[in-house]
Amino acid sequence: MERSLDIPKTFGALLLGGLFASFVSGFVTIQGVIYLRMYPNDAVGIKLLVLTVWLLDIGHTTVIWSALWSYLIQNYGDEGVIDIIHWNIAVTIVLTAVLTLLIHLFFAQRIFKLSKRNYWLTAPIVMLACLRLVSACGTTAEMIHLETFSHFVEQIRWIFTLGLALSTAVDILITASLFFLLQSKRSGLANLNAVIDSLIWYTFETSSLTTAGTIVAMICWLVMPSNLIFMGLHFVIAKFYANSFLVTLISRKKIRQGRRPSGSMEPVPVHLLDTRRPSNRTSDEDLGEQYEKEMAVRHSEQKAAKLQSTTEGQVEINVERSIQYD
Repeated sequence: MERSLDIPKTFGALLLGGLFASFVSGFVTIQGVIYLRMYPNDAVGIKLLVLTVWLLDIGHTTVIWSALWSYLIQNYGDEGVIDIIHWNIAVTIVLTAVLTLLIHLFFAQRIFKLSKRNYWLTAPIVMLACLRLVSACGTTAEMIHLETFSHFVEQIRWIFTLGLALSTAVDILITASLFFLLQSKRSGLANLNAVIDSLIWYTFETSSLTTAGTIVAMICWLVMPSNLIFMGLHFVIAKFYANSFLVTLISRKKIRQGRRPSGSMEPVPVHLLDTRRPSNRTSDEDLGEQYEKEMAVRHSEQKAAKLQSTTEGQVEINVERSIQYD
């Protein structure tokens, strides 16, 4: 396979992919800092997950630039080196899969709580996410074993395609599940519906980028396996997932503010994406339970108002009767 004939689609694709991935990685770091400043009281488990995602992102960027050094600097001028699969290129595949798995499991947990522990809905997401990791591990192992892209494309091309397809399927399942679960929580309460609309919007906003990136990379891989455009795009996929995860955490405060009635200073009681310690708020409280609580509060307020109105009416009647008697 003549890879040296089209430098822009091989060396150029890797370089541009690495540069753009590094650019997005900078945003991931910035958002990590913003998250820590906005939510210092979050549960330790969520903070550890954020730290793990950030470290994986940094490691992924480091491995990318190690690969670029091998291709562009260490073997400068050797066009034939583009067909060789260096170990660092292969490792980027499994690092992307590990980071993707963590974020998929994070959203699966949200779906599990929102659906009131529905295993039938959550189990397929978890299983497909784990299979995606297995496929990526197989891809990395085969790349290191076969050593060249030409042999990899000819002998075991399907395994990389499977990994991208599974990742896309999990993204679609997560988005669809959150959409239908949130829609089912709609009621006649305008404030609650406003929060649900915000949550649906953020769900589509954060998932569309990861899904689109994975699909485009898979299309390039299927249509143009003889160049490395797919690999340049694959560099960025992990960054999109990390960005999606952090945006979801950071946007909680904005969603709660959107729930607040005009002019009201009351705290927002919806915590679908809230993960703070119980000392401040109940962490990971289900939206359905919160809806029921709000309905109970409203019912109590209506009863109190009705009782107060009745009492006032009785007082007025008693006064009128007293005057007539006198």
